[in-house]
Amino acid sequence: MVGRGRRIVLWRHGQTAWNLERRFQGSTDIELTPTGVAQARRAARLLAALRPDAIVASDLSRARATAAELAALTGLPVESDAALRETYAGVWQGLTHDEIIERHGAEYAAWKRGEPVRRGGGELETEVADRAAPVVLAQAGKLPDGGTLVVVSHGGTIRTTIGRLLGLEATSWEALGGLTNCCWSVLGEGARGWRLLEHNAGTLPEPVLGDDD
Repeated sequence: MVGRGRRIVLWRHGQTAWNLERRFQGSTDIELTPTGVAQARRAARLLAALRPDAIVASDLSRARATAAELAALTGLPVESDAALRETYAGVWQGLTHDEIIERHGAEYAAWKRGEPVRRGGGELETEVADRAAPVVLAQAGKLPDGGTLVVVSHGGTIRTTIGRLLGLEATSWEALGGLTNCCWSVLGEGARGWRLLEHNAGTLPEPVLGDDD
């Protein structure tokens, strides 16, 4: 049982050349651009102020390089885990957005409708959640009460993990908007499980003061 008051920060990696070209990266190992490194450095200064207790990252270089900037400021080790990689998307990987629509239009349309689709012959979104969410929960389970875990991963993997941890139906995961490079989402523990406190944030989370909290 995860203790009360713990927090999970799910942080997307910085910019890559394929992000700029709108190429589907998937599990292809693409490095950060100089801009991506600068984004990670800036974000790390903010996230270090949260005094994280642990950092875990996808083993792909763009996530590891992003995590390294936070590790340099906090002195924390980074635990790498291949289960936090981006969705494997088979023949879609390396194609631009327009090329995917041109060559695999029906498959793309079905995916956007929320149907379970193996994009490019790759993984289902639920399979990504099956591998990533348990890693996040296991790492969170090691935190002290009130502790903070930073998970450095990829946009699609973060979205499916958030959906799974919130108990949302897979067909609703698309309702969670995408993450900008080097932005993050924050889950916090409430009396009835995990709650989404921040999404696609680029500034430090602040307490919500309202009648529904």
